[in-house]
Amino acid sequence: MVALQPPQQFPIARQSAGHAPLRRPGSIRRTTSIDSEWPGGLGQPWVMIGRARDLLTPADPDDEARVLATAWYRIRTSPQREILEIEADPHHPRLRELVGVRAGGASRAALGERLGDIVGTPLFQILDDFAGASLVAGWIWSRWTDDWMVRAQNAGTRATAGKGGRMTDICTGFAAGGSSFHADGTPNSGDQSSAEVGPLEHPDDALGWHPMPFQQGPRKRRARRIDLWREGRLLKVDAGFQDSGSNPDGGRTAVHEYRIFAEIDAASGTLEALQVLPLVLPYRECPGAAVKATRLIGENVSDFRAIVLDRLVGTEGCTHLNDVMRALSDVPLLARALEC
Repeated sequence: MVALQPPQQFPIARQSAGHAPLRRPGSIRRTTSIDSEWPGGLGQPWVMIGRARDLLTPADPDDEARVLATAWYRIRTSPQREILEIEADPHHPRLRELVGVRAGGASRAALGERLGDIVGTPLFQILDDFAGASLVAGWIWSRWTDDWMVRAQNAGTRATAGKGGRMTDICTGFAAGGSSFHADGTPNSGDQSSAEVGPLEHPDDALGWHPMPFQQGPRKRRARRIDLWREGRLLKVDAGFQDSGSNPDGGRTAVHEYRIFAEIDAASGTLEALQVLPLVLPYRECPGAAVKATRLIGENVSDFRAIVLDRLVGTEGCTHLNDVMRALSDVPLLARALEC
């Protein structure tokens, strides 16, 4: 019998990129955030507020930046991540058909079937991200109480991550035999790496992000930024992603953060170059997903919402990096505004 080889390990990733860069002249910036809070406490239904904005920064510095689109939603979700209530702006006539749908593959399928006509819009992006944002939201309680997992289980919350609660091989970071597991194979959630982080807003760019409220108490936030501009035949992308939340010391702690740089052929939509920087991640195996993501080079980014989940499945990908890459599918549509 061949002994199981442990997955490759890397230096701990816990260095944030800090605030967003200054906006480039002649660029579009999409920012999104999804805030989670628990009015009834741990183990009870919680509320998720999604916000998004597309902002055009003209090439002429004398012209003012222009908001292209905004979106907002409020979702009340069960501890099992089922949508109990939902409202949004802009309103969609089939929005309430999502009530009762559980986050994950089911929510993404339902979203495509019932709201597929708004693909590419800020609202679709934050609704699509309900799956990933709700998956990691409860992590913030680990900053506030040592027995958060026990309290959640005592409240009747069953595991909703992994395959029926089983985490082995669901992603690069949870590869069998890795540092994310104890010797007996149970998840090693008490030994996660994290990093203290500052504001995402640049102090010299008041318009750089859509308004995001200050968070206190156990509050979680997933935030994204996509900067897009054109150089010759190429669309250039600088994107950031962070899962963070407020901590008892009055600051913020992040458990996931990536930054990516991409070059896309403007005519065909083909991804020609990709650099992924794993900045803050919980386990030593997690950064390995950054190299695997380059397998997407040569593919059409418009198809990324489906392709990424097929190509970077299981230990071939990272659940959260996959979310970063899937969001690039909206780049060709966003780029049209650069030509106006």
